[in-house]
Amino acid sequence: MDQRQRRILGQPLSIPTSQPKQKRTSMISFFSKVSWKLRFQKREPLKNVFFILAERARDPSAKKRHMAMRNLGTMAYEAPDKVRKYKKIVLDLLVYGLYDPVNLEVIHESMKTLTVVLGKIQGKGLGSFFIDITLQTRTLLDDENDSLRYSAFVLFGQLAAFAGRKWKKFFTSQVKQTRDSLLIHLQDRNPQVAKACKTTFQACSPYLKLKEEYSFQSEEDQRNTKLYQQLSHYHPEILQFFYANKIL
Repeated sequence: MDQRQRRILGQPLSIPTSQPKQKRTSMISFFSKVSWKLRFQKREPLKNVFFILAERARDPSAKKRHMAMRNLGTMAYEAPDKVRKYKKIVLDLLVYGLYDPVNLEVIHESMKTLTVVLGKIQGKGLGSFFIDITLQTRTLLDDENDSLRYSAFVLFGQLAAFAGRKWKKFFTSQVKQTRDSLLIHLQDRNPQVAKACKTTFQACSPYLKLKEEYSFQSEEDQRNTKLYQQLSHYHPEILQFFYANKIL
């Protein structure tokens, strides 16, 4: 690999430190996207691109890991055909970022990019990545960070559409464990999160099977009754949606 290929992808230009942090961050993002567009225009071998991204995704620097996730997002927008062709490599890197042990920005960027990538590939060929993505996303639905919570609901709702027959049983169990979070965040303090939760609730409704679970002598029944009461009071349109689709 020559010197040009070894340059770090999206390397930000030198920016005076006197500029506000938010402005510097937006400029770094801009130059990163420009760098990626130039690489695609030059048709640099993808194996080199993925090699550098893999290094960055596992770099000790959180900034570099974050940039790797962002660059994958740029790739998804600029070259969706390449993402579909190399989806296993892309998904592997994104799931790695989704489970970042220390940095929420890396996790958040991974979720946002996963939402884009899953849309591009229409959820096809996810394999066991579906389990990895679902498990981690579910844990983020109650995160204190509003942006992280919002992206988690968007991604979880998307997973509901792509579960299919293969992962239906698994995803059903995950939705049941998530039901309390779905109820709570219908009244989330952040209006955008509440809206995303509402959409996700509807997407997950086929997996709840409330009618089949209804039993006056079970603990599950008490939770269902609470669900009916809350939906009837706060979100009658969702309750109506359940009845219309014969879920209740």
